[in-house]
Amino acid sequence: MAGPVFFFVTILLLYRSFGFKGAVAAATAVWMAAWWILRPVNIAVTSLLPIVINALFGLIPNSQVISQYFSEICILLLGSDMICMTWSSTGLDKRLSVKALCCIGTSVKQQILVWLGASALLSVFLPNVVVAEIFCPIAVAMLKFTGESDIAKSKLAAPVLLAIGWGSGIGGFGSPIGSSANLVAISYLEKMTGHEFMYVDWITRFVPLLLLIFLLNLLFLWHLPVPVKELKGTKEYFREKYASFGSMGRGEKIGLTVFSLATALAFLRPLFADFLPGLKPAYCFLLLGLLMFVLYDENGNVMLRWEYAESHAMWGMYFLFASGIALGKLIIQTGAVNRVVDMLSAFSLDGGFVTVLLFAAFTTLMSEISSNTAAASVAIPVVASICSSLSLNPIPYVLITIVAQSCAYVLPVSTRAIPVAFGLDAGKQIQEGIKLTVLNILLTACIGWICLQIPWFGKL
Repeated sequence: MAGPVFFFVTILLLYRSFGFKGAVAAATAVWMAAWWILRPVNIAVTSLLPIVINALFGLIPNSQVISQYFSEICILLLGSDMICMTWSSTGLDKRLSVKALCCIGTSVKQQILVWLGASALLSVFLPNVVVAEIFCPIAVAMLKFTGESDIAKSKLAAPVLLAIGWGSGIGGFGSPIGSSANLVAISYLEKMTGHEFMYVDWITRFVPLLLLIFLLNLLFLWHLPVPVKELKGTKEYFREKYASFGSMGRGEKIGLTVFSLATALAFLRPLFADFLPGLKPAYCFLLLGLLMFVLYDENGNVMLRWEYAESHAMWGMYFLFASGIALGKLIIQTGAVNRVVDMLSAFSLDGGFVTVLLFAAFTTLMSEISSNTAAASVAIPVVASICSSLSLNPIPYVLITIVAQSCAYVLPVSTRAIPVAFGLDAGKQIQEGIKLTVLNILLTACIGWICLQIPWFGKL
């Protein structure tokens, strides 16, 4: 009953200031957060609440909410899922997990460093969701091979999966193509400056900031309590184990090749976007995922049967990912976000540290309850508008906002839903994510304030 109780109490508390629809939208977020933490029902069940609540209260047209549950990103997840399902049936998951242990090593700190670093680096160039979807199945297979059978309760699994989820998120602002939210930001910056935004300007400003954010994430993950310092086994043992697998079979080769091809197509999209504008990464993964139903392994068996796909697909992951976007629709379109903006404007802002701190906190909050793109679409105009009213140059503040929109760690929505779908305890992510969010907002505000003192930073 905690979820419904929090829901109605929130409505009563916010009704006068947010209006009825805005209060219900905010209360929906409170209810979902409560159930994700307390887990009275499966996290996927909680993810369906926006549909039901919107149907009951008529906040916005329900088609706008329902459409998020099979959006383009959900199609990408489904296609990736189809490909990865063949890994367990062919033994590719064990081969990849042992190979990862041979290369990375068994030190827990080294594991965290490599998974966080690889996730952040790849998400500089690839969509965040794609990166998390690439690494999570490999990491889970590796953990299970070392004896961590219950991922949800494993203290070793938590920092590794958090490293992938969080690393995939923060890397997005490392380059203009790292996130669709960045393209939203570039569009606004070009309107402000009146000329084309050069990608080199992005790299020179954001890569140093990304390194500082990365270091904070790494130190935080290294300080999470773990029962042992080393995973079971030694490098020599894993090398011998890998050798015992023998050469790769046809099925394993198909599984690895198709997944690599889908990843490559996502990365190389700029090369064919002009003559195949509709073939976005989501549809590349779905197309190649469907191939698994017609390709055969070395034994003459089809790589993937529908009966197996139906029972093994991560349906909950699709709902969990979509719920954040659906919730963001409710928060934005009911006007709840406008009330938050009014509250921000009520502060006596002067463009200094407090201003930067409030902008970072507001943008991070928007990223928590929606997608990065939605957060950018809402936060950047708000920041620019407030700066204009204060007669401030909006560009450095918008640049700081871009950093904050990629640094969300708490709720299991958007990219953060994927590690949870692979077994990470949502409550653990929320518990640790709140701590890191506070630290990250403070760090973003500090480095943002320092950047304001450098005239070059705000000149584009």
